[in-house]
Amino acid sequence: MEQGLDRLSALLERFRVRAHLFHNGPLCGVSRFAAEPGRGFLHVMRSGSMVVTHRPRSGAARRIEVSEPSLLFYPRAMAHEFHNAPAEGSDFTCATLSFDGGDAHPLARALPAVIVLPLARVSGLEHTLALLFGETERVRCGHRLLADRLFEVLLLQVLRWLMDHPGEGGISLGLVAALGDPRLARVLTAIHEQPGAAWGLESMAACAGMSRTAFALCFRNVVGETPAEYLAQWRLAIAQAELRRGRPLKVIANELGYANASALSRRFAQSLGCSPRGWAKQAVPNADPA
Repeated sequence: MEQGLDRLSALLERFRVRAHLFHNGPLCGVSRFAAEPGRGFLHVMRSGSMVVTHRPRSGAARRIEVSEPSLLFYPRAMAHEFHNAPAEGSDFTCATLSFDGGDAHPLARALPAVIVLPLARVSGLEHTLALLFGETERVRCGHRLLADRLFEVLLLQVLRWLMDHPGEGGISLGLVAALGDPRLARVLTAIHEQPGAAWGLESMAACAGMSRTAFALCFRNVVGETPAEYLAQWRLAIAQAELRRGRPLKVIANELGYANASALSRRFAQSLGCSPRGWAKQAVPNADPA
């Protein structure tokens, strides 16, 4: 990947992910983790072994055996169970993940239902894990807050690694795979940083250093949708996030490159089947976008 290209900051500044430590220590028997909208999980199994099970038609394998220290990343709401030996439980440090926009978060949508990575395979995590384990092993002032931030650092490092090793993470299609392609990454990063620019197929292809035909084909094959569809969905996701914050529709439309608020309203109706006002009333009680 070319130097000086930051593929994640603009995306995660728009759509944050917050971590919250909720467990540290052994897990014995069956541990159940319920699915809650907008909540994912990041589990670090420090030692031991276990079997992970998922419900039928959940999008993940029914049964996964984990036999070495590993990280288990659930980017979307999914019920799962850990099965550990009653007498010799595996040692865990676990956090919930709260994604801005819930399952509509661009990264949450782009990743597999579950990612299991042996810690030894992912280089660069050693120092973060050492700090995280140090903060969770004994109570000190602010240790929970610091552990939360360290989990967020850990997640960022994992995302970096997945972009550079999509195949090893089981990722063959979507945003993360595209961010691993130097040509597509230039375009996607520019769109993320400047969503209101006058993007067209020609300007996107020029940014990628490709012909229009080659770019359109490559983008569709890797991302899974056309450049125009991705741009529209990215702008719509930003509009939804800004409406949650209570910002006026007219201002949002101007910032995102729409001719007026009516044009953005039409996009809402086409994609979501309702007006911005109707959507905001469901997503944010008492909201009244202008």
